[in-house]
Amino acid sequence: MLTRWWIPTLPVVLLIASGCATTGDGLESPGPRLTYAQVKAAPEMYRGQPITLGGKILSAKRLKEETRIEILQLPLASSQKPTMDLSTSQGRFVATKKEFLDPATIPAGTFVTITGEAAGSVVLPLDETDYAYPVVEIKTMRVWSKEEEPPRIRPYIGPSPYWGPYWSPYWRPWPYYW
Repeated sequence: MLTRWWIPTLPVVLLIASGCATTGDGLESPGPRLTYAQVKAAPEMYRGQPITLGGKILSAKRLKEETRIEILQLPLASSQKPTMDLSTSQGRFVATKKEFLDPATIPAGTFVTITGEAAGSVVLPLDETDYAYPVVEIKTMRVWSKEEEPPRIRPYIGPSPYWGPYWSPYWRPWPYYW
């Protein structure tokens, strides 16, 4: 009798385990994950391989053949959202999209996560020097808004007119005699 207790719980355990195996927004790349440092060091070696990068948009520009987005790279959290600490950046990269992408929809300061393919590098001016930007061709782009942050709930601190064990802002106002 004691050895058969697990039989009815087996379907529940399998159901919970299958729910943990689902993927999120399609931002995860299959296989081993390329890092920004690898692509920055040898951009031609990783051409055509899938990569997921995130960061803060610095500028977006519409060119004749494509839209070019300059992004400050930031590490990704487990949710694929870029961290907000700009001091953790390892450099910049350029993301391109062949189809029309209006630069007004992704203003500077927007945080994004981009999944695409490594496409070599491009040398562009940065202030008074030339900078070699790794290039990523965009397949999917996730724009992170401030509204997606969880609300912070503050506990009630302050005086209450109901100073009793049964009269409190946290309890229903039941009379003492109930």
